[in-house]
Amino acid sequence: MLKNFFRRKKNDENSVDISVDLSADYDNLKLSQSRISSHISLDFGVLFVVMSLLLLGTVMVYSASISLSDAPKFHVTPDHFLIRHLKSMLFAIVVAGFVFSIPMSIWNKVAPYLFVAGIVLLILVLIPGIGKVVNGSRRWIPLGGFNLQVTELVKVAVLLYAANFTVRKQYYMHSLKRGLSPMTIALMIVAFLVMMEPDLGALIMIMVISFGVLFLGGLNKKFFLLTIPLVGLSVGALIYCSPWRWARIVAYLDPWSNALGKGYQLSHSLIAFGRGEVTGVGLGDAIEKQHYLPEAHTDFIMAIIGEELGFVGVCLVLFLFVWLIWRCCEISKKAIALSQIFSGLIVQGVAIWLAFQAFFNVGVASGLLPTKGLTLPFISYGGSALLSSLIAVAFVLRVDYENKVILRGGV
Repeated sequence: MLKNFFRRKKNDENSVDISVDLSADYDNLKLSQSRISSHISLDFGVLFVVMSLLLLGTVMVYSASISLSDAPKFHVTPDHFLIRHLKSMLFAIVVAGFVFSIPMSIWNKVAPYLFVAGIVLLILVLIPGIGKVVNGSRRWIPLGGFNLQVTELVKVAVLLYAANFTVRKQYYMHSLKRGLSPMTIALMIVAFLVMMEPDLGALIMIMVISFGVLFLGGLNKKFFLLTIPLVGLSVGALIYCSPWRWARIVAYLDPWSNALGKGYQLSHSLIAFGRGEVTGVGLGDAIEKQHYLPEAHTDFIMAIIGEELGFVGVCLVLFLFVWLIWRCCEISKKAIALSQIFSGLIVQGVAIWLAFQAFFNVGVASGLLPTKGLTLPFISYGGSALLSSLIAVAFVLRVDYENKVILRGGV
């Protein structure tokens, strides 16, 4: 659909440069609150799914973390992680509300500046005294009682910049010099800084989001097919050259051969799924969260869902994510049909982001994929991940809102 849209623009002899056309479109999309009809409602499907996932996540974070109160490592009260999770959720909802209030035309204009700001944050987090080191990785910037994981905000910045770049450079997306090369250089800078932390999982997500948006926006298929194996080989080399990452791959291939070593986490995750069977052992009755399964309330929370709620609970979570992705696809198609290309690309990027991260998290917990730390969106404990996910949803709701305003003649 995108390619046909731009092809029609190009073949129209009376049309002007696409960047000028789109700039005019987005100038018209500066919607003041007074011009947006109060009777236009938000997308019920997106709201229902996100609220359901947030509610389920809150319950499961409490269930998975309550036993950590008697662990010598933490020295916390039983509701410590629940309270922190609720505070992070409230903060993320407030920020998402602010993001929703800003027209997409503004986000389109500030996207390059936000991308530069993301690079600056990646540099700051590497500076001793500013970045916080946890388990050998320097990924967080302490902000009072909140630890900001920089790569989560970089995901948002990369999403915006990839869509902005695609719109600005649409006529050059088939050019290696003026199309792919500038974006590749920018992403290489980001990749270098992310791997200095290091955070391979975040790097994979950033690459998936950026190249997904570029491909949907019209990137030359030959370039895309060439880039995928190059990125894959680069990631493979990083894994092979890092003893601890390679050990994870070996453990993934046969976790039971080293169940007390590198395969410990995966083997206990599989035990949790096995104990849950069809309907689960019951909410709050999981055994694996009793100091057996590490990161039970974060990266491996799906294993606790599988143990306590069973196959039924896992299917419910997957169904909610499928529903959310479907709604994103519908909203993006409508935006593109209304010639809101930047908005459509943003929503498509969010769909790729949430779908891939959810798939990766569930795949790791179930043994389908090698162990790598990626949270389950909206459900896992973690303030920065929750913040970035709700910001992404705010973009989706904003685009849907503007679609309805355009259809009702609000512009």
